[in-house]
Amino acid sequence: MKKIYRYIGILILVLSCQEEGKVGKTTVKKPNVLFIAVDDLRPELGAYGSKIAITPNLDALAGEGLLFENAYCQQAICSPSRASLMTGARPETIGVIENYTYFRDANPHIITLPQHFRNNGYETVYAGKIYHGKFTDSALSWSRQPAVDKVRFKKPDYPGAYALKENQEIYKKNQAVIRAKYSSVSHYALGRGPAYESADVPDHAYIDGYHTELAMATVKDLVEDDNRPFFLGLGFRLPHLDWNVPKKYWDLYNREEIPMAKHTMAPKNGAAMGLHASFELRVRHGIPKSGPIDGKLARTLKHAYLASVSYVDAQIGKMIAVLEENGVRDNTIIIVWSDHGWHLGDMGVWGKATNYEIATRVPLILWTPDMPEETRGKKTNALVELIDMYPTLSELAGLEIPGHLEGQSFVPLIKNPQKEWKKAVFSQFPSPALREWAANPLTAEMRETYFGPLIEEVEGRIIEQQEDSWNRDLFENDLMGYSMRTDQYRFVAWKDRKSPKAKPIYVELYDHKLDPDETTNIADENPDLVNRLISQMEDGWMGNRADIN
Repeated sequence: MKKIYRYIGILILVLSCQEEGKVGKTTVKKPNVLFIAVDDLRPELGAYGSKIAITPNLDALAGEGLLFENAYCQQAICSPSRASLMTGARPETIGVIENYTYFRDANPHIITLPQHFRNNGYETVYAGKIYHGKFTDSALSWSRQPAVDKVRFKKPDYPGAYALKENQEIYKKNQAVIRAKYSSVSHYALGRGPAYESADVPDHAYIDGYHTELAMATVKDLVEDDNRPFFLGLGFRLPHLDWNVPKKYWDLYNREEIPMAKHTMAPKNGAAMGLHASFELRVRHGIPKSGPIDGKLARTLKHAYLASVSYVDAQIGKMIAVLEENGVRDNTIIIVWSDHGWHLGDMGVWGKATNYEIATRVPLILWTPDMPEETRGKKTNALVELIDMYPTLSELAGLEIPGHLEGQSFVPLIKNPQKEWKKAVFSQFPSPALREWAANPLTAEMRETYFGPLIEEVEGRIIEQQEDSWNRDLFENDLMGYSMRTDQYRFVAWKDRKSPKAKPIYVELYDHKLDPDETTNIADENPDLVNRLISQMEDGWMGNRADIN
C-alpha cells in the first residue's frame, strides 16, 4: 500500500506542476541523490542469487528498482576505482593506478561527480568513505559539512578500530613491535590486530553505524533547509578488512551452512603474475604468513565477511527509512555500488586486486522516482561500468554531461533493461603478484619482512612460466594486465605500459558460457579468437560503446 501511495504522490506532483505550469512560472525541484558506496563488496547479496547472504534491505531496494547483473569496476582496488568513477575518467587517463596518487594533484582542473552537482545548484555532502582515505577533495566536491553536532552518539575511536579490549591490546603490541623494528611509516600496516571481531555492542559502536547516524542527521538538516536539492554520499568501510561487526550480525548465520569457495586453485595456464599472495589479509594477527588459508579459519573468515555484509545492509535500511520519514524518498534517486569485488578463497586468493571476474564484478542497484513500473524489480544483463554512473546520474538530474567523461549513461536501460548494450567493458591491474596491497610495486624493505620467502616463491613461479620474457624492472614496475569482458569472454592482455601498441607478453582467455569460474585459460587453443579479441580491445571503450539509436 505504501508503494502505491508513493507513485500516486509522484503523479500528483507531476500533474500539479503541469497545471501551474508553464515554463518560466513553475520550477520543478530537481531530484535528490543518495549515493551509497560499499567497500570490497562482491555481489554476495540475496538479490544476486546468494543462497547464504542475509540482506533484506538491499533485496527490497532491488525489488523496487533495477539490478545490474554485469557491472564492473575499472580497477579492483580502492583509490583507482573510486578516483575513476568520481572523475568519470579511466585510471590511466587520470594517472591513478595505485592508492598513493591523489587524483586532484594529478588532475587539478577535472570536475568530479559531486562537484558537477554542486556547480549546478545542489548541496553536496558526504559521510563515511566515498573517496579513498585522505583524498576527500573537500574544497571542490562538497558544499557543506555533515551534521556532526546533531548525532546522538560519539564517534568511535578505538585503538585499531577494535571494540574489545583484548583485540586493542593485540593491535597495540603488534604496532609497537613493527615501529621499533622499522623506521618507515609504510611498514606500520604490517603490525595489525585480528582480521575480525564479534562484540556485543550497538551498531553505532563501529564506524559504519556511526556514519549512518551522521548521514541520517544530515538528511534532516538538508530537509529543514529545503531550498536546494541534495547529493548525499554515504560510504561504508565494510566489508573491507577488518571485519569488526556487532555480534548480532554474526548470529544471523549458522557457520556450518556457509558454502566455501568451489575453486581454490589458480586457473590452469593462467598468468603466474595474475594472482597475489593475499598480503592484505596475511598482515592480520593470527593469519598464516605463508601457505594455504583454509579449514576452520577460512570458514570463520567467510562468516566474518557475511556478518559485515548483513551489518551494512541494516544500515542502508535505516538510511532509506529516514528518507521516508522526512518526506523526500519519492524525489530521491538511490544508487548503491561497490568499488570492486573480493576473493574469499576463490583461486586460492583472499583479497581484491586481480583482473578476474571475482574481483572486478560488483553489485549495482538503481532506484529512481520515475522509473517505469514495468522496469521495477527487473534485472538487466547489459554490460555496464562504474564509470557510467557519472553520466547516468547527470542525465537523470537533467544536468549537462561534461565532455571529459569516458563512460556512457545507462539511462536507456531504465526504460528497456533488455536493450542491446555495450560490446565490452574494461578493467586493469598492474602485476598483482609483484605489488603490495595498495597496488604499489614491492619495495626492497617489504622483501626484508616476514613476507620475504613468500615473495621469492611467487617470483619463482613467474620466472618459470615466463622464461625469456622475464625482466624484473618490467614485471615489477610497468607490466599491466588489461582485462576486457564481453558477454561471453574474459580476455586479459599483459602488456608493457610504456609500449601499449606492442604485442602482449602473455594473454588469458576464459569462456564464461563453458567456464564461468575462470578455471582454465584457453588462449593457446584459440589463436584466431585471441587475435579478434586483441583487435576488439584495441578499439577501446569508445569502440565498444552501445549504439543508442
